[in-house]
Amino acid sequence: MSAVLVVGLGNPGPEYAGNRHNIGYMAADAMVRRHSFSPWRAKFQGDVAEGSIDGTKVLVLKPLTYMNLSGQSVAAAARFLKIPVEQVVVIHDELDLPPGRLKVKRGGGAGGHNGLKSIDAHLGREYRRIRLGIGHPGDKDLVAGYVLHDFAKADAAWLAPLIDAVADAFPALLTGDEAGFMNRVALKTAPPRPKKDKPAAASAAEPASPPAAPAPGGALAEALRAALAMKKG
Repeated sequence: MSAVLVVGLGNPGPEYAGNRHNIGYMAADAMVRRHSFSPWRAKFQGDVAEGSIDGTKVLVLKPLTYMNLSGQSVAAAARFLKIPVEQVVVIHDELDLPPGRLKVKRGGGAGGHNGLKSIDAHLGREYRRIRLGIGHPGDKDLVAGYVLHDFAKADAAWLAPLIDAVADAFPALLTGDEAGFMNRVALKTAPPRPKKDKPAAASAAEPASPPAAPAPGGALAEALRAALAMKKG
């Protein structure tokens, strides 16, 4: 297999670092950490790190052209390194998936994503996409502000496990096992099942239930009546 180019989409600069639109950058960073790739270096109008996963050479690219011009950076890297479009994997945010969900697809439309539109124009459409769900604000007029806004603090509960799972399961995708890759990510990000409490065993030194109270009219009542009768006598 020829080298694989993995592209994490986002916008450069600290002001965008926590944006929903930058989840591709976050996944790229996690992959470089997980597989001990080389340090980032500036090249192809972006930041590039490289390494090997199960014997396959992998280059990870974060375009620094801003989202709308991502295709310039991706096409420059792919053509210089002679990586065919079929060996390009793009990781990006997906409005049409619930937060924390993931899907893999090859080709198709850009779905309004400006980064994908730019890559389509410069490289073609037959690359694979790892679509990371961020949810939809519910109104298309709110989309721009939504994707360019930071994730909420509560999102950390699913965000960190998701991007770590993508990095951990990526070797399966390299072999062409897209279903296996998605299943592994799903297993790693599934919420834990609540444990059912087992009833505590009764202690051998203690009775299983408290002793029954004396019934009205029992021996205690008879003793009280007898004492009263003696007083009267």
